[in-house]
Amino acid sequence: MEKLEKTVENLIKTLSMRNQTVSFAESCTGGRIAAAFTAVSGSSNILHGSCITYANEIKERWLGVPKEILETKGAVSKECVEHMLEGMERMAASDYTLAVSGIAGPTGGTEFKPVGTVYIGLRTPDGKNEVHHCLFKGDRHQVQDQATTFAIELLEKNVN
Repeated sequence: MEKLEKTVENLIKTLSMRNQTVSFAESCTGGRIAAAFTAVSGSSNILHGSCITYANEIKERWLGVPKEILETKGAVSKECVEHMLEGMERMAASDYTLAVSGIAGPTGGTEFKPVGTVYIGLRTPDGKNEVHHCLFKGDRHQVQDQATTFAIELLEKNVN
């Protein structure tokens, strides 16, 4: 995690210099992205906030994910993550927003969405959404760690 901490430090410096902010909507990562940022001094300059929206009901109520999306596409879907990004943007009005929803396991997987399936999205200052469909391997903690790392590296790629 040393490399990840350095990445976060660099993001905080860069975003601070640009007077830009970030917010997170997390499901399967359970707050790990926010924790990675708040572990580094200076994060209060750039971090507007984070929501852990684990339950579908909370995704719907807090972030405005339509019930129809949750029922037809599921919480682990590109469409859900797109709505999570938009909902978090409405709440926090940050320059960058990350959203993550997936199946960390060991239960919950299906033939079409196996354990390790994670959708990770980023909303950039120009209002564009980028959503990635990932399939991570390993146990629950490994899937969560890989999703956290992927999300932070996606932010880094787009900030730099």
